[in-house]
Amino acid sequence: MTDAKAQNTMWGGRFAEGPDAIMEEINASIGFDQRLAAQDIEGSRAHARMLAATGVITDSDADQICDGLLTVLSEIEGGTFQFSRALEDIHMNVESRLKEVIGEPAGRLHTGRSRNDQVALDIRLTLRDYSHTLQAYIVELIKVICKKAGENTTAVMPGYTHLQRAQPITFGHALMAYASMLLRDLQRFEDATARMDAQCPLGSGALAGTTYPLDRQFTAEKLGFAAPCANSLDGVSDRDFCIELDNAISICMMHLSRLSEEIILWCSWEFKFIELDDAFTTGSSIMPQKKNPDVTELIRGKIGRIAGHFQGLLMVMKGLSLAYAKDMQEDKEATFDAADTIALMLAAMGVLWVLTGKLSRMQIFTAIMVIFFGGLTAWFNDERFFKMKTTLVYGFFSVILGIGLLQGRSYLAYVLDEMLPMRHEGWMILTRRLCACFAVLAVANELVWRTLST
Repeated sequence: MTDAKAQNTMWGGRFAEGPDAIMEEINASIGFDQRLAAQDIEGSRAHARMLAATGVITDSDADQICDGLLTVLSEIEGGTFQFSRALEDIHMNVESRLKEVIGEPAGRLHTGRSRNDQVALDIRLTLRDYSHTLQAYIVELIKVICKKAGENTTAVMPGYTHLQRAQPITFGHALMAYASMLLRDLQRFEDATARMDAQCPLGSGALAGTTYPLDRQFTAEKLGFAAPCANSLDGVSDRDFCIELDNAISICMMHLSRLSEEIILWCSWEFKFIELDDAFTTGSSIMPQKKNPDVTELIRGKIGRIAGHFQGLLMVMKGLSLAYAKDMQEDKEATFDAADTIALMLAAMGVLWVLTGKLSRMQIFTAIMVIFFGGLTAWFNDERFFKMKTTLVYGFFSVILGIGLLQGRSYLAYVLDEMLPMRHEGWMILTRRLCACFAVLAVANELVWRTLST
């Protein structure tokens, strides 16, 4: 314990002994906030340059600090840096190592700064980077969907409401619905990132600033922010940007879950509209005929985890008074895991690259829907006196449309190419066949009507 106390000189001055082992276990965040290392060092270098520019430290000290921080960063990136749980977090780990590298000037880096505004800065910088990465992944997935949709602009399939066949659509149109959802997701990420970029918390201190003559505009511009935070209390205690990013991730994950459900349905034997590549499916240890869409099932299942992170962070923040509280340490694990998960799921949706549409089966399902339900649609929407006449007319076009769909053409193309050039004998044969179809439809409609009327 005495070693821990000796190392925690940043805050341990008034304490007679170091923290209990249980307290150290609860308090230490280095296990997850070491991911902030690059952003922590970026913020520290900007802070050092600002201190030199305002005359708080010398240019020589600032040069040594900045060079030393780059050395520390290279050790971290190279995997040779030894993180210490006794030093609690990434800030103290970096500053402790910096002191070993450059000596006494390292102690001046923390001038005019608290870990409260430091971590608020680090998490903003980190999530800003994550957001840009996720936006790039979303754009790539939209491109994949658009390419696949472009290949299927004439692939007719049934459209559904209430999971019941409703009207003919194209496979490309169905896919583009998800491209539209992802475009909205992209806008949400852009909006959240814009608010992250709006205000820089560095210089807010523990909660009420500092007496040192800091140039907060200098550090804000150096780090890519529009301006310093307008209120120091809000600067250190704001986690809206974490919540907003988690919200954007949750909605995007919900859209991926919906798309996954579509793929799972479409590749089932009940639909069999598509076929997934073997690389994205698994089999069964006991049923050799199985080809399971595991990748999309895994994607679908992640929404609960990610939405849970979003709700959890809301619950953490809802009861906190101003300003900083250690509860906010919960922001990192939740948001990091949400960002990691959505990144992997967006990449996994590359399954769409190798998705094969069963176009003939889509056309058959659509043709059946049109032929057998076309007359019924007219029947149930007209007065009883006109039902038979309307059914026959609707049925005529339904059969033509159905035949055209089965042949992969529009009903107009079928009429122009096949029906109009017919000789008299051909029309007679077609008429007899159509009459037979109409008779079946009429009888079926009458039976349905009588059943519903009783």
